[in-house]
Amino acid sequence: MIELTEIASGLRFPEGPIAMADGSFIVVEIERQTLSRITPNGHIEVIANTDGGPNGAAIGPDGACYVCNNGGFEWTEKNGLLSPGMQPADYIGGRIQRVDLNTGKVEDLYTECDGIGLRGPNDLVFDQTGGFWFTDRGKYRERDRDRTGIFYATPDGNSIEEKVFPMEGPNGIGLSANERVLYVAETPTGKLWAYDLSAPGKLAEGHQPRLMALRPDNHRYDSLAVDSEGNVCVGTLITGGITVHSADGERTEFVPLPDRLATNICFGGEDLKTAYVTLSTTGRLVSMPWHCPGLPLNFLNKMP
Repeated sequence: MIELTEIASGLRFPEGPIAMADGSFIVVEIERQTLSRITPNGHIEVIANTDGGPNGAAIGPDGACYVCNNGGFEWTEKNGLLSPGMQPADYIGGRIQRVDLNTGKVEDLYTECDGIGLRGPNDLVFDQTGGFWFTDRGKYRERDRDRTGIFYATPDGNSIEEKVFPMEGPNGIGLSANERVLYVAETPTGKLWAYDLSAPGKLAEGHQPRLMALRPDNHRYDSLAVDSEGNVCVGTLITGGITVHSADGERTEFVPLPDRLATNICFGGEDLKTAYVTLSTTGRLVSMPWHCPGLPLNFLNKMP
């Protein structure tokens, strides 16, 4: 039986958890349109109001928090369960934002690439050089949806490049320990792809992405994290849990959780051997022991 501990409840569709060194957590609350802090005793504090739909979040080389803002969703709430939907009437466009954790100041870094507007940035990961990869899942409307891809950008707001196009709703993104492999999860297909890298921000020339092992059931993929054994751990929707892909890409295991939208996972605690997961429809952050340490993220303990 899975040993779950509830860290916080009452969150408004939490995602993008970051386990901080002081025992607190940073999450986005997408429906509330905030970047929020959860104190060690479970108290929720708003760091910043981002507008739109704050989604993935990561600490950058300057100690600020960088946020993928998807521009907003329509929302439904039924039987106490909160769910996102299509592009809303008050959609503000996609953007990458920088949030000063001390002052709460929000700065829009990127709203377009090569003259084409970002649609629904979803998740991001920093490499050792301080650049970051991010996905744009796009937006859904009544009769159509966006075609989107993967980008690489710098945190100074001066450089953004589209690296992969098109993909089917790319969502979670992460790097292997040696940063020579980029992992990207697609939401509607429930697939996990591996891209070889030749250098920071560079796809290996002539490389074709590898499809990691497929699960046979009806599921969707959200955000991901990599553990120290190289397993790629993906938040899994519909079936509700964490899908663990082996480093060789040949096997999967499934950890069921009590929310059909178990969206994001991160590692923290002593020796990074605790997994923290956002259970988004029920508005909770929970923890569970993990069999090995998580992979440390770049810049996580760098504060201004």
